[in-house]
Amino acid sequence: MKTGVIGLGAMGTPMARNLYRAGHLAAVWNRSADKARQLGDELAVTVAETPAALAQDCELVILSVSADEDVLEVVNALIPGLQPSSVILDTSTVSQSTALALAEQLQAIDVVFLDAPVSGGIEGARKGTLAMMVGGDAIVLEKITPVLNVIAGRITHMGQVGSGQATKAVNQVMAAGINQAVTEALAFAQALELPLDKVIDVVGSGAAGNWFLTHRGPSMVNGQFQPGFRVALHHKDLAICKQMAEQLDVALPVVEMTLIHYRRLMAAGFGDEDISALFREKQGLFAPGKDRPKRP
Repeated sequence: MKTGVIGLGAMGTPMARNLYRAGHLAAVWNRSADKARQLGDELAVTVAETPAALAQDCELVILSVSADEDVLEVVNALIPGLQPSSVILDTSTVSQSTALALAEQLQAIDVVFLDAPVSGGIEGARKGTLAMMVGGDAIVLEKITPVLNVIAGRITHMGQVGSGQATKAVNQVMAAGINQAVTEALAFAQALELPLDKVIDVVGSGAAGNWFLTHRGPSMVNGQFQPGFRVALHHKDLAICKQMAEQLDVALPVVEMTLIHYRRLMAAGFGDEDISALFREKQGLFAPGKDRPKRP
C-alpha cells in the first residue's frame, strides 16, 4: 500500500524510515522543507511539494504532528488531493473532539479517518514497537494493519472514532503519575544519601519496577534529560486531559499537580527536555536549608 508520512519530527522520521525499509513509503512532507529534503535525499523517496500532492500519490496518509491546530491545518491542505477510499491515520495526540470533527468532515468526501495515537517514545518509534490505540472503522484498520505492523508492536482497536484519543488521555494521566512517583522517590533517595544506581537496580526488580524507572532513572540522576518525550508536549497533552475531565465535572489531582510543575520547568527554560526533568523540581524539595533527618 502506497503510504505517505506528514510530520517528520522525533516520531515521524523514524516511522518513515521503518516504512521505507518495508517498501511502503511513497512520499513525505514536512512544514520545514529542509527536513523533508534531507530525509528524501537519504531514502531516495519523493518529497511532495504540498500535502495535496502527497495525497494524490498515496492510499494511506500517516500524520505525526504536534497539536490540534496542526492536524486541522494539514487535513484541510490534504483534501484537494485526496481520492475516494483514501485513509488518513493520525498518530498525533489531540483532543477527542478534533478527531470526531475531522472524521465527519472527511466522511463527506468518502475518506476514512482513524485516530491512532501512539505510546512508546522515540525508542519505540525507532524500533517499530510503538503501542497504537485506534479509533474508527475496524474493517479499514484490518486492511492497513500489514503496513502499521512496521511501525507498531501492538495495535489495538478501541472502538469508534475518538476512542483512540480517549485511550491516549488515560495513558498520559498514568504517565504523569509514574513520572511524579519515580522522580520524587529518587530525589528522596538522593536526600537520604543512598547509592542511586543500586536503588534503581533493586527497586526496579521488585513490585515498584516500571519502564520509566529502568529507562530514565539512570540518566535523570546523572542530570541528563535528552528528550524521549518533551515536557512541553506532555504539558499540552495533560491540558487536553484536564479539559476532558472538566466535561465530566471532575478534577484529576495528578494532572493538576503535574501541569503546575511542568509550567515551572518551561518557565525555567526546560520545556524541550525529557519529562524526567521533573527530577529537577523534586530535588528542590530537599534543597539546602530545609529541615530533614541526617544520617548518623
